[in-house]
Amino acid sequence: MANDLFKKVERAIDREWMFRVLREMILIRSENPFDEPPREGYREKEMADYLAGHLSALGLKVETREVRAGRPNVFGALNGKQGRATLMLAGHMDTARTTGYPGAYDVKVEDGKLYGRGACDMKAALAAYLGVVKALRETGTRLNGNLVVCGIVDEEYQMLGSKAIGQSGRMADQGIIGEPTTLKICPANKGRVSTKIVTRGRAAHSSVPEKGINAIDKMAKVIRAFGDYNQELLGRTPHPLCGHGRFTPGVIHGGVQVNMVPDCCELEVDRRTLPGESRASVYAEFHERIRRAAAGDPDFVYAITEPTWLIAPNDISPQEPVVAALRAAHQGIFGKDSGVEAFVAGSDAPYMGFPTVICGPGSIAQAHTTSEFVDLQEVADAARLYLHAALHLLGSGKDTS
Repeated sequence: MANDLFKKVERAIDREWMFRVLREMILIRSENPFDEPPREGYREKEMADYLAGHLSALGLKVETREVRAGRPNVFGALNGKQGRATLMLAGHMDTARTTGYPGAYDVKVEDGKLYGRGACDMKAALAAYLGVVKALRETGTRLNGNLVVCGIVDEEYQMLGSKAIGQSGRMADQGIIGEPTTLKICPANKGRVSTKIVTRGRAAHSSVPEKGINAIDKMAKVIRAFGDYNQELLGRTPHPLCGHGRFTPGVIHGGVQVNMVPDCCELEVDRRTLPGESRASVYAEFHERIRRAAAGDPDFVYAITEPTWLIAPNDISPQEPVVAALRAAHQGIFGKDSGVEAFVAGSDAPYMGFPTVICGPGSIAQAHTTSEFVDLQEVADAARLYLHAALHLLGSGKDTS
């Protein structure tokens, strides 16, 4: 990629237009409906319509694919002159809920920061993607390879949108997802297996507890069984970027009333997994620990439910072209190699069906808070990084057609 070409296109990035688009996106309420029926404000349709409109106005070939009613994935394709390689710039259109966040949609700018739900998680990256496409179009720069901008549904819950993309066949060769990393390059992240461990007993009146089987007493054995689990996990060989897996018992429920021997107790646990670990391997570890703790107790009855949360880890090679392209972009723009690290949260990346790296404006520390914001300079820098990486990966030239 010729450096002078990048500088020419970079100058065409329209910061104020991009910031205005971001502001308009935040004002479109697209909170995840979770287990509730999708409805206006709690679905992605309105965001999808907005994104599709801009992509179409910029001359991209637009396609929407409904994943659930009112919840479509959106794709805008900028086909290249040769079309051999495809880079996808992807991001989710849903946001976390705004419970306890009364000013969630009072969008404001203070000290160079734009505030509002979805600002960093992750409408800022979507605005940066549009800024890149606008700069390419306005300078008549046609890529050799294909560039696809994608809006995804349901990242905040079950990853239905990215799973649908991965199941539809390989849609790109490389991908970037602009989750908030403060522009750090993250080719890996931990996964998550959350589930409920249930102990069963037999109800009885508390005046004759010997006639019952106390499910809470049985759960106490389970809790003790996991007492040294984190210590064991920390003793294992760490992943070079993600470190160690971790375990947390998070929610417990048992009993109906105080004068009854409880016949059921539930413990919801959270296991952060490393690349290479799976639901099956985690469940096998859970069963082994519980069985050892229950040995010799004929009244011990337990079950492990289906996962309450199941998020795959991501682990692409730091040598992938898309990682190299972003590192080259950091070097070219900021004068230093950023290196690579792990993203601390889950993401759509492992489900996309092609190597996908996480790199975007904003900090995960602001996501899901009641004071969400993104630094506008980071949004502009993100657009520069994505542009540089796209030119590096896909090649370019002046469109004379």
